[in-house]
Amino acid sequence: MKTQNNKAVPVGIVPSYPLTMVQAAMIAALYVVLTFVANAFGLANYAIQLRFSEALTILPYFTPAAVPGLFIGCLISNILTGCALPDIIFGSLATLIGAVFTYKLRAHKWLAPIPPVIANMIIVPFVLLYAYGIKPLWFSFLTVTAGEILSCGVLGMLLLFTLEKYKAHIFKN
Repeated sequence: MKTQNNKAVPVGIVPSYPLTMVQAAMIAALYVVLTFVANAFGLANYAIQLRFSEALTILPYFTPAAVPGLFIGCLISNILTGCALPDIIFGSLATLIGAVFTYKLRAHKWLAPIPPVIANMIIVPFVLLYAYGIKPLWFSFLTVTAGEILSCGVLGMLLLFTLEKYKAHIFKN
């Protein structure tokens, strides 16, 4: 038994903050690496986006550590791939919003990819318009939404079903 606030708590109940921080850091690092892979193929930024790293946005279904991990990973990726300041700020916030709502909907497996798709579908086309001058706006809505459906919906759900088999080992406290 460990004590927490002068109360006896079973050892398995005390949250493991170092483990959560390590998980968040690893998720951020994976996000950056996968974004660099997509960037090598010209798919990470601008009007046509297919970020392989966006498949990781289903991870809040498994662990709350994914929320800061995805945000920090997206922030670092946007900085290192040379994005404009509005893209760095609002693109990263779109990922954060998607991650928070994926975590809130974690009881519904099939809804995991929906929040990041919607957050990016609404925010990123305006970033593309105002930060990069990419027109027409409807085309950005179309391409960003398609890229998010492929990244989050298809690749993300494949990742979710693969990780679900091992979640007790990978995402334990």
